Amino acid sequence: MSHSDIADTDVVELVGKPTGRRRKRSVKAARVVESSDYIGALPKGVSYNCLFVDLNNLASFPTLAIGLLISSLRNRGHQVRLLSPLANNVPATERERQENIIDDIKRRVHHTDAPFLIKIRDLARFFYRKSRERPHPGILKGLIKDIQVKKPDVILLSAYLQHFKSIKRICKYAESQGIPVVLGGPMFNIPDVADSWRKLDGLTAIVGGEMDTKLPDIVEAVCSGNDMSVIDGVIATTSSATMEAAAPLRPLDATPIPDYTDFPWDLYPVRIIPIMTGRGCQWDKCVFCSDVISASGREFRTRSVENVLLEMQELSKRHNTTNFLFLDLKLNSWPEMIRGIAKDIQRYVPGAEWVGTVHIDLRKDSVLSKRDLKLAVESGMRRVSFGLESGSQRLLDLMNKGCSVERNSQFIKDAYDVGLSIRCTMFKGFPGETAEDMVKTAEFLEEHAYAIDRVRFNDFTLHTDTPIWREMVSKNGQTEHLVMKKHDKNYARTSYSHPGLSSPEYRKAKRRVLKAVYSINSRRLRESARQFDGLM
Repeated sequence: MSHSDIADTDVVELVGKPTGRRRKRSVKAARVVESSDYIGALPKGVSYNCLFVDLNNLASFPTLAIGLLISSLRNRGHQVRLLSPLANNVPATERERQENIIDDIKRRVHHTDAPFLIKIRDLARFFYRKSRERPHPGILKGLIKDIQVKKPDVILLSAYLQHFKSIKRICKYAESQGIPVVLGGPMFNIPDVADSWRKLDGLTAIVGGEMDTKLPDIVEAVCSGNDMSVIDGVIATTSSATMEAAAPLRPLDATPIPDYTDFPWDLYPVRIIPIMTGRGCQWDKCVFCSDVISASGREFRTRSVENVLLEMQELSKRHNTTNFLFLDLKLNSWPEMIRGIAKDIQRYVPGAEWVGTVHIDLRKDSVLSKRDLKLAVESGMRRVSFGLESGSQRLLDLMNKGCSVERNSQFIKDAYDVGLSIRCTMFKGFPGETAEDMVKTAEFLEEHAYAIDRVRFNDFTLHTDTPIWREMVSKNGQTEHLVMKKHDKNYARTSYSHPGLSSPEYRKAKRRVLKAVYSINSRRLRESARQFDGLM
């Protein structure tokens, strides 16, 4: 079948039912990545037609990784088009918006551990997960239309693990059109995950690593039929080899400036530029964290302060906005970064406003003193997010969080006093959690409710390859607090049972926590941070 021989019935079959004062600075040219040392790279002047499919509909701002990769491809001379969800009628999912009583009821049902409600809870969770993972007809129709008209040489997919069903549909259709498909994402560096996904019909290769400068090599190898195995972190689906992730990318200053020009800026409620100053986390020890085992989260590495500020200056001019979202796992991993941003950002981008995530720890210099926070606010910082996790010191120690309840408390009070909007994340169900731990969490939230704008309260997730997961595997999947059940390689997580959560005392304490969470989340966001509502 040719690209043009696609009838309306083909579309139906694929899609299915709709289920301060400025100092003048010279702006450096965008960093250009020249051809690499890959021995199979094509001669200059050879160009391929690439279709990049972004499946991330969890944000109403451009996808940073895709912006970097598009820039790298265009710097090499390849043609690139972007298929984004928002431009194809897929609404962006809001995070932590102002809640109503319906949201409170949904959360209580989701988190119930009452024996007589378990079946209802599990059924509700099942349908919620199905709705999130269902392929959206807008993306699939957009894909078919692009293939019909533009006839790409290769399809590049950027996906989170929840997009498995969408990827399956796309790969199957691409195979019918004879178009190779390359898949990448944050968790494909994990061999078990890559091994499971590589079985998808129509998939050509999986990427397990940061390919900011190597993607042109991959595209050229795929389209010309050259050997991909010489490129670290890439595995052909026809190969019997095990995924070996590419080493963490260095130096970060050599990466290109992201190209966000193809994203639907006219559809975003607020123009916000995502940026990352470093990758990985300086602490890197929380036993439950899946971020630090992902492709870009391994080992802490940083860019220079000037490199970051020049990029912010350039992107602000390109996209006519002064709003920035820092996506670092921990913006204060290297103290001089956040200190340098606070000192000089207004010189590079007058009127800049920004938000980011930090890790509260016990270092003497974590750049989170009241004075540091005040300077950050004066430089345009409007909101801060951090992982609170629990109000129990015993649990924080079991998690190896590297922080204290007292330090968390002081940070919240200081951040509130200087004018920051505060968001925190927490979860229940960590192995060994007791009713007493949950009571301490409730007391902490109640004491600090006046200062916190939003709380994201989750279930503990047993992610593949995290330290806690490996410990459970070493104990044959069973401890007195947790029993592993079904392991899902496609989604890199393991279901479990936690007998201690069903006690009347625990459930009573949890209801108290949920009441505090709703009390916080039902309020309006602090006015100074309203433009960042729902983003973090």
